[in-house]
Amino acid sequence: MNVIDDLKMQYRTGGITQQLIFWNVGIGLVLFILGAFAPNFYNTVISWISLSSETSEFLFKPWTFLMYAFVHANFWHLLFNMIVLNFSSRLFLTYFTQKQFFGLYLLGSIFAGAVFVISYFILQDVSRLVGASGAIMAILIAAATYAPFSEIRLLLIGNVKLWHIALVLLVLDLIQVPISNTGGHLAHLGGALFGFLYIRLLQNGTDLSKPVSKIIDYFVTLFRPRKATPFKKVHKNVTQQPKNQPKPHKDFTQQQIDEILDKISKSGYDSLTKEEKEFLFKVGKEQ
Repeated sequence: MNVIDDLKMQYRTGGITQQLIFWNVGIGLVLFILGAFAPNFYNTVISWISLSSETSEFLFKPWTFLMYAFVHANFWHLLFNMIVLNFSSRLFLTYFTQKQFFGLYLLGSIFAGAVFVISYFILQDVSRLVGASGAIMAILIAAATYAPFSEIRLLLIGNVKLWHIALVLLVLDLIQVPISNTGGHLAHLGGALFGFLYIRLLQNGTDLSKPVSKIIDYFVTLFRPRKATPFKKVHKNVTQQPKNQPKPHKDFTQQQIDEILDKISKSGYDSLTKEEKEFLFKVGKEQ
């Protein structure tokens, strides 16, 4: 098995986390190559897939509210996000399904993007957003909200509770908002807020990821090739009588017998004519 076949097998069998990592890494590698060898084309592509806080842009490019979450600024940005995505997904999938995970990833991306746009509208500034951090924060905070006292063993630190990790990340984002990468940290906080709300609503019986799963299932079914059904030959019974067709009458001989028997019951055997007596005798011999 060569490398390509091995990667295909990992993609098919690795679950939703593996597939998301493949998508992020694949898109990242293509963009990094474009940035190195065709910078002008790279800038054009980025303008169409990154999320801009400028109203005139995001209104005409609504797909950027989702697409930006599969684009990363550089190799280290991509590497760090994929490590955290792998870590967060393992926690989340301990308690929830892969469809809920994927739905939360997509919805967390959209919500984080909306927070970014609204924040920059208030700040009267323009910027662009890339990276899966907002979606990843939604997943991590959702897991921490659902099972805050789960213990995680960290290298060189030891066992810590999940809510401790979530709190440290939130505090770091809050501290860095006024310092650098304001839009990115605001998106992180937006994703974290959505992850918290998602679990609270889920605990009250509302699963926000269900509509997303239904839409995805619809499109998967729509574009999935249909299996050819074998031809079935239908034989029509042309002699079959309609249901409403009256039942056939009794045959003439039986009808005569019935009439003769009725006459006997009413008037006796002597009331029969010679022909009737002979007919009755003849039928009796044939029985």
